[in-house]
Amino acid sequence: MTQRIALLHATPVAMAPVHRAFEQRWPEALLVNLLDDSLTTDRAKEKALSASLCDRFVKFGHYAYASGASAILVTCSAFGPAIELLAEQLPVPVLKPNEAMFAEALNAGKRIGMLATFAPAVVTMEAEFADYARQQNSDATLKTLVVEDAIDLLRRGNAHQHNQLVADRAPELADCDVIMLAHFSTSGALTAVQEKVSTPVLTAPHAAVQALKQRISG
Repeated sequence: MTQRIALLHATPVAMAPVHRAFEQRWPEALLVNLLDDSLTTDRAKEKALSASLCDRFVKFGHYAYASGASAILVTCSAFGPAIELLAEQLPVPVLKPNEAMFAEALNAGKRIGMLATFAPAVVTMEAEFADYARQQNSDATLKTLVVEDAIDLLRRGNAHQHNQLVADRAPELADCDVIMLAHFSTSGALTAVQEKVSTPVLTAPHAAVQALKQRISG
């Protein structure tokens, strides 16, 4: 039976990476794309996720469920508390964009590096990582670098320069056991980063698609 997967996008630059991941890991899935890029615009104005923006995101997710989704995958990493609330309210799997990548990173070692490009997401992601590490009884540490200006370049269509900016910061994390590319939109920099460091590099989309497929199949 074909599974209908709703993808919740808060920025257009996350769409292509997750589509590529589905093509490679789960091509049989029927994808439904729901985009509200005002969520990212408004999230960038807030230091912490506000109650009103959280409510907007949860309603967005309920709309996705009403479309007949068998599961929901969120592709933006800046809405962690809202995703958790949505998951509590819906009877279908709701997957955060980074939880599967976090699991892979903890399996790879204890010194974890992360390259991020959207600063408002970092506080939420670091808290989620710490919570997940505690759940796994891991004393892993996380070192995050925010690559300024990269996401603006990507939004303007300059993927090459975005990838280069991200890759140029990678050597600062060369002493880590593994490096995570924080956002779905950052995953396009994988090859450029791998050319700069010998450290294993993880991306969120492929890990998320594989985890969701296993959850549905299981």
